[in-house]
Amino acid sequence: MFVRALKDVEKTDRFVDWGNGTSHRMLTEVDGMGFTVCHTVVHSGSQSLLEYRNHLEACYCIAGEGEVEDMEGNIFPIKQGDIYVLDKNDRHFLRGGKASDLVLVSVFNPPLTGAEIHNLSNPEGSAY
Repeated sequence: MFVRALKDVEKTDRFVDWGNGTSHRMLTEVDGMGFTVCHTVVHSGSQSLLEYRNHLEACYCIAGEGEVEDMEGNIFPIKQGDIYVLDKNDRHFLRGGKASDLVLVSVFNPPLTGAEIHNLSNPEGSAY
């Protein structure tokens, strides 16, 4: 068993500023659990085009608000208590709220190595 604190992760390379928010990678591949858990913050007013080609992801909102938009133009408002699931490596827009950051617990399978970084300047979107 081990315990890892959010504030301690901020002092390591497990804390990633991904451009439109931050990711505290609480569990990664090296931890041997078979999945990754991140504390993810999406900055208010931001928009990111994302795709996880090698991972499935589920995000549970613990605070704030925002939205997810699929490639067919369907927009799903996200607020505290909601979960969204990218069960087909779905390419999507992720947006922080108008008045507040979107705060998520993100779970990835298979796990992230922890070194993955978004490239938000790619017009095709960021993918890994």
